[in-house]
Amino acid sequence: MSLPNRLLCRCTAVFFGVTVAASALAAQASSPPPQTAASPAQAPVTAPLGAQIDSLISQPRFAGADWGIAVISLSTGRTVYSHHADQLFQPASTAKLFTAAVTLNELGPNFRIPTRVLAGGDIRNGRLEGPLILYGMGDPTLGVDAATLHWADQLAEQLANQGLHRIHGDLIADTTYFASPSMGSGWEATDLQSWFAVPATALSVSENQVDVTVTPGIGNGAPAELRFEPAEAMPTVANEIVTSAQRTRSDVNLYRAPGDGVLYAFGNIAAKAPPQNYKLALPDPAQFAGRQLQEALLRHGIQLDGKLLTVHWPRRDTFLPAQPRTLAEVLSPPVGEILERGLKRSQNLYLQNLLLLSGVKAQADTEQREGSAGFVTSERWGIRAMHQLLEQIGITPAASQIEEGTGLSRRNLATPNAMARLLVYLAGQPYGPALVEALPIAGIDGTLQWRMRNTPAENNVHAKTGSMSFVHCLAGYVTASDGERLAFAIMLNNYSPPEGAPSATKDIDQIAVLLAGPRSPAGSASAAPTVANHPAN
Repeated sequence: MSLPNRLLCRCTAVFFGVTVAASALAAQASSPPPQTAASPAQAPVTAPLGAQIDSLISQPRFAGADWGIAVISLSTGRTVYSHHADQLFQPASTAKLFTAAVTLNELGPNFRIPTRVLAGGDIRNGRLEGPLILYGMGDPTLGVDAATLHWADQLAEQLANQGLHRIHGDLIADTTYFASPSMGSGWEATDLQSWFAVPATALSVSENQVDVTVTPGIGNGAPAELRFEPAEAMPTVANEIVTSAQRTRSDVNLYRAPGDGVLYAFGNIAAKAPPQNYKLALPDPAQFAGRQLQEALLRHGIQLDGKLLTVHWPRRDTFLPAQPRTLAEVLSPPVGEILERGLKRSQNLYLQNLLLLSGVKAQADTEQREGSAGFVTSERWGIRAMHQLLEQIGITPAASQIEEGTGLSRRNLATPNAMARLLVYLAGQPYGPALVEALPIAGIDGTLQWRMRNTPAENNVHAKTGSMSFVHCLAGYVTASDGERLAFAIMLNNYSPPEGAPSATKDIDQIAVLLAGPRSPAGSASAAPTVANHPAN
């Protein structure tokens, strides 16, 4: 998360915002004097594209870092630029492109994910003899999409319209559609209470997040006030945050151990300080979803005799019939829309759930053809399907070692060539144009909204971002100034900017701007040769 000609001289200079080789500057110095303002010969001579990128990535501040870059023409399949393109790098969230590929291959862009209410018994005279089962099937948008914002009332209304008025049994919130842990492989334990690493479960609601607001109390030493949205999302809170004197430094700490339902809040907040806001992961999305349906049943006149229970993998729902009867359901938006929202925002829950759904589909298809293959998690089934697709494309397993759907794992590895070749493949599929639009657009939306503005890349580069500590990546599409469409992957690992140096994001963006900008005749897409990988220095 390289036209690679070796530089003729270590001496460099800054020219139009990019570093160019001294040989190019010498060529400029020996060119004829500038002509009149009306003369087209006045345009400055720029270095070839490869030399410009080479010079940028070989700056001394990158001496301890690793760059990997691949740029491929969509028109000809020719490699336009390559630098360490077959070396493995941590991709961070650009790994979501691999998840997008397997999702579209397994599910297609039009599939809608149901959330169902199932009968665990017979219904007679409006009375269900047995449990009512809220059965999640992986929709990550439940409760946030406009169509399912009031999903619990929609389900309860459907039940009431069938004449159901009493449940002589328990309400069971069932997440066992996914046969996997709720965290992806390689996710770090310290991230699991954070909004970006929420549980990936078959029964998810409100993106499995809870907003926490901490407000100082009245008077020195008074307890601080904690407010939660949704209000009942955090069932158990141990609040030990106190109000300290005005203008003291606030020190608010929120901690929930992995697998623990208790949120510990401790530290202090200064009197009259503005409220402090945080986003945390829901400890048990299924329980929260079940409670929402339980309340909706009461609003629609349906009495529940039993209690609310939750069932998580690896337990089995013993009340679930072999062929359950569906009493009510709501549907997600099409998978293509979910994918777009997930890629634009780099929303981890969306992409992990889509990988797990792809795994469920791949498992069902395999077992239908070959019979039971023993136990494999839904996540591993999804990764198997991903590897099969990549091998069809011609990308070897050694070039793409992805183990979960989001890019959170530092054990994910991919080469720039694998990433760029995947993008070439995706662009050629029937859903290719929609996928390009689903990516963040430079200067316009998503995670690129504020990047590359007022450059040739603005409203041109469509790309997935990826960043974590010491990992900075960008992969997507750009149209060069001569009209050639390019797929590119830019990956920088093991880099922390020295004090006073530009952020790595600016360096990544500068390369994308170079790909979008004008080129000298020697560096045009039609003339640039393909060059093998070479050392950065």
